Amino acid sequence: VQLQASGGGLVQAGGSLRLSCAASGFGSAYYTIGWFRQAPGKEREEISCISSTGSETHYTESVKGRFTISRDNAKNTEYLQMNNLKPDDTAIYYCAARVTRAAGRLLDPSAYSNWGQGTQVTVSS
Repeated sequence: VQLQASGGGLVQAGGSLRLSCAASGFGSAYYTIGWFRQAPGKEREEISCISSTGSETHYTESVKGRFTISRDNAKNTEYLQMNNLKPDDTAIYYCAARVTRAAGRLLDPSAYSNWGQGTQVTVSS
């Protein structure tokens, strides 16, 4: 099982980025995807997750209304569209997977068994 995150970069405050997470090796297993971020000196936190069918999504309060999670199961790829970015969004962003149909709620990193390598997002003021 592999996850490959991409799409990070440097953007000015108010700008947008779309992160992608390409998944492989899951076969026919259903899996929920979570997007996490970790800023320097802070713990890794889950900011959004999406269920295996894409029908259920969850967001942490600080990104609601600005970030949108989605997935294209035909392409085995999940996305995080990030709009109106703020300097506080600066972090390394990771996608992670857990084998379950329902997303349920935002969880700790320990709940996820598969991780991508992370992509840096830097928002300048």
